[in-house]
Amino acid sequence: KMTPNLLCKKTLKIKLEKDEATFDIKKCDLHRLEEGPPVTAVLTREEGLHYYRTMQTIRRMELKSDQLYKQKIIRGFCHLYDGQEACCVGLEAAINPTDHLITAYRAHGYAYTRGTAVREILAELTGRKGGCAKGKGGSMHMYAHNFYGGNGIVGAQVPLGAGIALACKYFGKDEICLTLYGDGAANQGQIFETYNMAALWKLPCIFICENNRYGMGTSVERAAASTDYYKRGDYIPGIRVDGMDILCVREATKFAAEHCRSGKGPMLMELQTYRYHGHSMSDPGISYRTREEIQEVRSKSDPITLLKDRMVNNSLSSVEELKEIDVEVRKEIEEAAQFATTDPEPPLEELGNHIYKNEPPFEVRGPSQWIKYKSVG
Repeated sequence: KMTPNLLCKKTLKIKLEKDEATFDIKKCDLHRLEEGPPVTAVLTREEGLHYYRTMQTIRRMELKSDQLYKQKIIRGFCHLYDGQEACCVGLEAAINPTDHLITAYRAHGYAYTRGTAVREILAELTGRKGGCAKGKGGSMHMYAHNFYGGNGIVGAQVPLGAGIALACKYFGKDEICLTLYGDGAANQGQIFETYNMAALWKLPCIFICENNRYGMGTSVERAAASTDYYKRGDYIPGIRVDGMDILCVREATKFAAEHCRSGKGPMLMELQTYRYHGHSMSDPGISYRTREEIQEVRSKSDPITLLKDRMVNNSLSSVEELKEIDVEVRKEIEEAAQFATTDPEPPLEELGNHIYKNEPPFEVRGPSQWIKYKSVG
């Protein structure tokens, strides 16, 4: 039986928590468009809790990766995504699981939003058998269903993304491809070649520049004559979006996706975001920007804090409920890290496996001509 006092508290809690709320969001800058995404967005309690948990999971996963790297458990290249969580979570909230996504090497967040478990991502980082690419891809080369990586060559994933969009059109599927690249890669020639073909063939492709304000140790102003990345497609319509606001990202992506699905061809999106870590683990990230700048972004426009404040201030959730989620997320990350540090490394004979998907086994020459490996799909 419930005491009257408890009953009152429970009723009060139900009354306090609304099912949904409407928020004003920042107007997008437009290029070659008369109308842009809406300036209001509806957030349901269920969506809010899901977005909060997902962003918090990515944040904690990246902080754990940082720790494992410093302990020399993760080796090689490693590019962290903390600070940019509203981008990957907002994009995923606006598309279908059947749509396609390809990105550069800052890929951990996308591997997670596309459906890969945290333990598989961390185990991939530590090079173990249980990793999402069987320990062979590491930080830069993660794959999932309708997720094509994680690509290490700057800008080279953009033509690949247009190829995926061409396949969507060729097979007559109601699918689109989200093709992501950074502000540094935006100056690559192959990107402009791809814009041209995509516009010419009206490919269902959203080109998305995640502008986190710095390339490898260089601010965007020092690397680009024009930092209006959303205008770079020239004849391709573009929008510039507040990439720190998940609702802004979600609404802008819905708008762009609708444009592509209706056969109007590609669209460019620039997400203005920020990375808290350096470019990669070899970059402390403070020689070309101040600690104060990083701190200011954290305090004023952190994507997780922004969502949390909106939910609490509009009675979609309580501080206590969100703290419970934080505790659950920390536990999940700790368990995943435990798995990633104890799972065995793949045996040498698997070196040649998975060269092709679903191929009959064939022989692969090993590091020495006398060693032969069998490749299985």
